[in-house]
Amino acid sequence: MTYQSSSEAETIELARRLAEVLREGDVVCLSGDLGSGKTAFVRGLAGGLGASGAEVSSPTFSLIQEYRGGRLVLYHADLYRLDAAEAADLGLDELVGEGSAGGASGAALAIEWPQRLDREWPGAFRVHLEWAGDSARAIAIEAPAGRSLPSTSPRRGDPS
Repeated sequence: MTYQSSSEAETIELARRLAEVLREGDVVCLSGDLGSGKTAFVRGLAGGLGASGAEVSSPTFSLIQEYRGGRLVLYHADLYRLDAAEAADLGLDELVGEGSAGGASGAALAIEWPQRLDREWPGAFRVHLEWAGDSARAIAIEAPAGRSLPSTSPRRGDPS
């Protein structure tokens, strides 16, 4: 499904709605050009889970940030500065208990620049943000098999 966002606030609201359907062990892979709104989207995920979205910043140098206080812990990884071997060394699988039924950590994981991984993340929500004008974004969200997206969202675009 592709959504249109004309502001950072709309991008955050869309992510808050996606957070409503996230479960323990879920992974959200965010791709898009620099400045396309990936970190703003994570801000919305954190807020939608009940953590403080105001605390969210790009973990480009710290690599992984952790946001607590909501119904799930949200880990936020930014792989922009890494190659595939360095990304593999982060241990992202352990953050959400990949390999166990539904995860084991009480956490969800948002990954910026997932293309830096040496593999696709199975069962992940995939979010691609791209510029669609001055402050507008086209945001494509793909749910994993057997999962659905929130039924309502701001300014929904045409299905993709």
